[in-house]
Amino acid sequence: MSLANILTATAVVAGVGIVIAILLSIAEKVFHVKVDEREAEVSECLAGNNCGACGYAGCDALAKAIVNGDAPVNACPPAGKTGADKIAAIMGTSAGEFVRQTAFVRCSGTSDKRKPTYNYFGTRSCKSVNVAPGDGTRTCNFGCLGYGDCVHVCDNKAIRLINGKAVVESEHCIACGKCVKACPKGLIELIPYDSKYRVQCVNRLKGKAVRVNCEAGCIACGMCQRNCPSGAVTVENNIAKIDYNKCTGCGLCAEKCPTKVIKVFE
Repeated sequence: MSLANILTATAVVAGVGIVIAILLSIAEKVFHVKVDEREAEVSECLAGNNCGACGYAGCDALAKAIVNGDAPVNACPPAGKTGADKIAAIMGTSAGEFVRQTAFVRCSGTSDKRKPTYNYFGTRSCKSVNVAPGDGTRTCNFGCLGYGDCVHVCDNKAIRLINGKAVVESEHCIACGKCVKACPKGLIELIPYDSKYRVQCVNRLKGKAVRVNCEAGCIACGMCQRNCPSGAVTVENNIAKIDYNKCTGCGLCAEKCPTKVIKVFE
């Protein structure tokens, strides 16, 4: 190959490179999306778990929503009050009231309260057992399945299986909500951390039908509702429910509950 051919080829390659560089530069200017610098600052104040407890796809998505005004500055439960205050400072606003939350398993049915119905030899997960015959392996098919799907997804190790039932250690819970999504029975909910009285049952049957299946179930007698002076306790679908916005912490609901499914948490 002659020197002239080599120089020609080099010139062609260089020319193509220059044209591509120009086109990329033009494209960058045409399609450039301006990013608010505050998004990165807000993202650094979030928990970084990408847990989805805020309702967004991840921490970066939430940061963008906060900067755009589509989400409140205290939308990240794991970040807590400290994170909310930092974000509020970045956004030049107030964090408002922050109520710490914790996960709570609404079931009192430990192994000694519910009887086994058959031996299960399938995949050891709540999700699998939930679709097995009888919706579980123990009486009361509303209760905790006891295979620990919630335990496996908890990054903070805040949930343990005790006597065949999931139990949340509130002091370690960051209210990320992963356990809520993992429970196929829908037994776990996020409630105020300092809530002293909690209903530990979701059995929608009534009276004797409940007692046949579980020794610790709500029988929908309504004693809690009738004795609550603030109207914070109601019985809906045969299950007692506490409205924490109305609850004054008097304790009459727990005192009057004949089956003691309204528990006291100090």
